[in-house]
Amino acid sequence: MALELKQLPEHEALQKDAERYPGSDVSAVETCLALLRVSGDVEAAYGTHFARHGLSQARFIVLMTLQREEELRPAELAERTGVTRATVTGLLDGLEKEGLILRRAHAEDGRMSLVRLSAKGRQRLEGILLDHYRRTAALMAGLSTEERQHLTRLLAKVAAGIPHVRDP
Repeated sequence: MALELKQLPEHEALQKDAERYPGSDVSAVETCLALLRVSGDVEAAYGTHFARHGLSQARFIVLMTLQREEELRPAELAERTGVTRATVTGLLDGLEKEGLILRRAHAEDGRMSLVRLSAKGRQRLEGILLDHYRRTAALMAGLSTEERQHLTRLLAKVAAGIPHVRDP
């Protein structure tokens, strides 16, 4: 279960923390908390959106990746989607059970399989994408093209700092 941050701490509370913990940066904390809150809200909204179409975000990403590629090995799919091979295997098992993907043995190495979208999988995506792209456009409608580009650049800078949180 993901914890949602519905109410951000007051500036004064963060200021007290900064006085108590040297090296704390109130502005950095406020900005990070706002980013976490919005990203959580966006992720939850997309979760609801994909659920209406009988998918999870992960399953949608796998289908979209396969739509853009003719065939992929499960290991390639894991690498391109940023999840473990075990996670991809579970996603593919469910998608195959629904008839949305097809697996076949690799022609040169029978131990390896190749995955592609089925006709049903393509049809499912076609039924989702118009709505999906309209909703994404509506999500970003409050920003001009220049603001979107600026936000993308800013988020790339934030992403460059992730190792400072993750790594020991």
